[in-house]
Amino acid sequence: MTGKVALVVGGAKGIGFATARALAEEGASVILTGRSQREVALAAESIGSSAQGIQADAAIQADLERVVRETQQLHGRIDALMLNAGLSEPATLLEETAEHFDRHFAVNVRGALFGIQAALPVLSEEASVLLVGSIADTMGVTPFSTYAATKAALRSYARSWAAELAPRRIRVNVVAPGPTDTGMMAAVSDEMRQTLIAPIPLGRMARANEVAAAAVFLLSDAASFVTGAELCVDGGMRQV
Repeated sequence: MTGKVALVVGGAKGIGFATARALAEEGASVILTGRSQREVALAAESIGSSAQGIQADAAIQADLERVVRETQQLHGRIDALMLNAGLSEPATLLEETAEHFDRHFAVNVRGALFGIQAALPVLSEEASVLLVGSIADTMGVTPFSTYAATKAALRSYARSWAAELAPRRIRVNVVAPGPTDTGMMAAVSDEMRQTLIAPIPLGRMARANEVAAAAVFLLSDAASFVTGAELCVDGGMRQV
């Protein structure tokens, strides 16, 4: 990634932060975003001089457009775009509300759609775009059915966008983690953790840096002939 410019939307914590850090370690100049100015500043500071943070809400189209403009002003182009911002809140079918539905699709799907749209004029030839999906995209996951539906939408979009952007030699792929031991899991009870781990053949959750390694591969020239694909990082949970 030496000499590359990477934008990680939703890069202030969790998998996004781990990927932003890994991209910087591989030589990229990294722009990362998050909703909290404090979290964004701390994340960029902890990565070092090769990273810069921009506060932005991925659910707001104007914020995404501003981030792309600022990235262009700083670096002139984007070589690697990771759309990681995501939301996951439980709701059964009877509990589902319009607000819950809209909130998930606004962040998880609309944010990705308008994020890539905003970046299109700035994406370099042979750039790489990565959507962060989930193995939930093909599973029956209660009470997270709306979350799973948003990830299925991203998987479908990746195929269509890969075909549409192929003439520009821009690649679009999905990294699909299984249960991952990030800050989001901090509030999960031990009982729930064991329930999540039980169907994973490797017997544990993923670490954020393990998902980041797969993300960096897909964003890098090492994956130059990979597009429209979904790479599952799930310890075999959906594979075995």
